[in-house]
Amino acid sequence: MSAFSGMTSLNPGYRALVLGASGGIGGAFAAAIKADPACGSVTELSRSRDGFDITDDAAVGSAAAQLSDADLKFDLILCATGALVINGNGPEKTIKAIQGDVMAAQFALNAIGPALALKHFAPLLSNDGKSVFATLSARVGSIGDNKLGGWISYRSAKAALNQITRTSAIEIARLRPKSVVVAMHPGTVDTGFSGGFSKGHDRIQPAESVAMMLSVLDRLEPAQTGGFFAYDGQPIEW
Repeated sequence: MSAFSGMTSLNPGYRALVLGASGGIGGAFAAAIKADPACGSVTELSRSRDGFDITDDAAVGSAAAQLSDADLKFDLILCATGALVINGNGPEKTIKAIQGDVMAAQFALNAIGPALALKHFAPLLSNDGKSVFATLSARVGSIGDNKLGGWISYRSAKAALNQITRTSAIEIARLRPKSVVVAMHPGTVDTGFSGGFSKGHDRIQPAESVAMMLSVLDRLEPAQTGGFFAYDGQPIEW
């Protein structure tokens, strides 16, 4: 397992915000950050604990406003939301299986949701030193890396998320030149999210994936903002 030694590139006593903190990866993110002696506080939001619905513009805005009203700024924001199976509908194996409502649900949760998070929570990024906003993407969202086909709705939603992250990074950097806004591929993580669709892939535990991703985020510099990276630090083609 890759050891996470702490976020040394952020200000001492840094504040972190984890969106989707009740999920397998989100929960592991929160646990790892809480164990970091350099972390001052961790704020967690999730649907199951707080009723936080990332697909609801008003709800996301309200949650951000409450944090803003409390004069909170964050050095690290992790958007660990998303799903492969939504309302019992898994990834399609063929274009013939596409259903408009199923595809719309994928885009709502996996692309529009993180876009709303960037819209409302990016203004809460600290401008005092390096700050990080990471979205949870997937390698299957890479157009250039797509050699197998299938999973059209999920792939397309993650590709859209990558574009959203890239475009947001450019805008955010204008006001926060020390920001790092990136999309991260967590690997094939052993959670309920991917358990039924990970045959043929080496699965890693949430804590290991998170430790590696946090180490990558700690090493990334503002010049690398807008990038798409795997949990091992390797850049992924768009």
